[in-house]
Amino acid sequence: MTRRPVTPHDAARADAIAQAHARSRALGLRATEAPDFDALAAADLRELIDTNRTLYHQARPVMDALHAQIVDTQSMVLLTDRNGVILHSCADSDFVEKAQRVALRPGVSWAEQHRGTNAIGTALVEGQPTTVHAGEHFLRANHILTCSCAPIADPYGRTLGALDVSGESRDFHKHTLALVRMSAQMIENHLFNTEFADAIRLQFHARAEFIGTLYEGLAAFLADGTLLCANRSALFQFGAPLAELQQREFAALFGQPFAAFMQQLMRASGEPLTLALPSGVRVIARATPGAATSGVGMSGVTTSGVATFAHSAVAETSRSPYMPAPVQAKGPNAADTAPQPTLAELDTGDARLAAALQRVARVRGRDIPVLVLGRTGTGKEWLARALHRDSPRRDGPFVALNCAALPDTLIEAELFGYEDGAFTGAKRRGSAGKIAQAHGGTLFLDEIGDMPLAQQVRLMRVLQERAVVPLGGTRAVPVDLRIVCATHRDLRAMIAEGTFREDLYYRINGLVVTLPALAERTDLDALVARMLEIVRREVRGAPARLTPAVRACFARCRWPGNLRQLASALRTAAIMAEGEDAIDMAHLPEDLMHDCDPASDCARPSADATAEDPTSDTEREPARLAVWQTRLIEATLARHRGNVSAAARELGLARNTVYRHLRQRR
Repeated sequence: MTRRPVTPHDAARADAIAQAHARSRALGLRATEAPDFDALAAADLRELIDTNRTLYHQARPVMDALHAQIVDTQSMVLLTDRNGVILHSCADSDFVEKAQRVALRPGVSWAEQHRGTNAIGTALVEGQPTTVHAGEHFLRANHILTCSCAPIADPYGRTLGALDVSGESRDFHKHTLALVRMSAQMIENHLFNTEFADAIRLQFHARAEFIGTLYEGLAAFLADGTLLCANRSALFQFGAPLAELQQREFAALFGQPFAAFMQQLMRASGEPLTLALPSGVRVIARATPGAATSGVGMSGVTTSGVATFAHSAVAETSRSPYMPAPVQAKGPNAADTAPQPTLAELDTGDARLAAALQRVARVRGRDIPVLVLGRTGTGKEWLARALHRDSPRRDGPFVALNCAALPDTLIEAELFGYEDGAFTGAKRRGSAGKIAQAHGGTLFLDEIGDMPLAQQVRLMRVLQERAVVPLGGTRAVPVDLRIVCATHRDLRAMIAEGTFREDLYYRINGLVVTLPALAERTDLDALVARMLEIVRREVRGAPARLTPAVRACFARCRWPGNLRQLASALRTAAIMAEGEDAIDMAHLPEDLMHDCDPASDCARPSADATAEDPTSDTEREPARLAVWQTRLIEATLARHRGNVSAAARELGLARNTVYRHLRQRR
């Protein structure tokens, strides 16, 4: 059998474990020592939790989410303070008793001086994410464990505690550490936003879809533009330590004076901004004000309920899945737009999509309203952005609003705008509203089928009169815009039910195009290649290809989440497979199997698989899939010691499917 070559990472990890064992011996510990069950008294533990209350409260929901991802794996999630004392745990019920045997419970210290080499204590000493597996633990009593731990730092880089996943050594999974690292980073971002709730906070990244994710840069400023702090991602994007960045003016960080930035922020009315880092890299940014902005006029950016919901709606709309290399719009309003592809860039070889793009291309120079139909996640907004980019209105603003993301009470104010004092909580000087903001450009109304009837009447009047009257106002404001609407609903059926106005329907459906679901498209390989290319720009060391087993799995997937689901699966898999040659089945999100049909014999052939494997052909595909399925189910059953329920749960299959496989095997 060929051994996997030892990588520099393996060598560095082995050296770290050896140094930790040396420290353990130097502390006078003996490998044969029994577990120390000495724990803090309940009152002392409560006091320690109170001392670490910010960390505790920010970590609890993240721990619950992490535990939900690894449930039924004979493991537990642990939070410790900076000294390695366990503050809280979430555990599978069948692992709690085993954890008690080695004193893996709240109130117990797992610092190296008490437990020797272990993931918690060693990660805190090294200041690095660490996995300690089975016999790598110094104390023999802990050899039953496999543990992955990541330190948690405050916004200034000082260690606050650690997040750990511990389980039975036979259930070791090499990707657990990646999940722990991501969860720790999530806690750190929550801590950052809590610490600087009163400051001007800037979220930024070179790619708009990473705003609001773990990978966004976060920077906090005083009202005069002084940098208070920045998170790890921000420091990485700047390429400099915090102490150095704090000595620089805002203009040296983002390419413009702070006063000019504030003016740009006022004009943007909550839309994304474009800024330039010292390296010349252009980033998309969003700003959130706090008490530090008191008295600073910032149209569209306020702590009122209207702006908070509006900010969320626009942010959700802009987080589109990976699509073919988006290009920045040019012109005076470029700073107010997210990256926009062209119609040609959206064409990746599917005949149905190509036909839809050709139809849209015929009206790009005409002010004919377009209605885009299709399931959620099929790329409706990207089609709208491409139409805008290829139209004579390309230098005007592209304004998007998701009608399903706002409560009924806020859609009216956000869409039509309002005058000063129009209602309680309205900001001074009012708000222009999305319709007025789209003047000279394109207004994209996503999920138009979710717009309340009262607002449908007002929108109909705007389209007829080409003018909008803000709430609380009396003067009509002329508007010149193109409208593109999208929905996954059956609007004709809604008309029959009386929940959608027929007159508005005929106003918005000048041209109707339907985007195919991902499962119906024939360009899956091309889409995967494009998305992987973009993922690899963000995830350094991510593989550039999929194994044949993964391509076969993708071909059998029903993809109910469409492009958004594919993008999410590839992003997660790329992180899990970082540093490896290819993305394999073990790197995929576990819940993806819920959407795959293991019994299907009509899988779409993969062009890449055929090119890479000269022995494969379409006729042999079902047999190859059957072999892959058999190996996967048997390996899962072996890992769960023949427990059919546990194996079915991990695979996302019905138990009857696993039983049927067992009968066929006999």
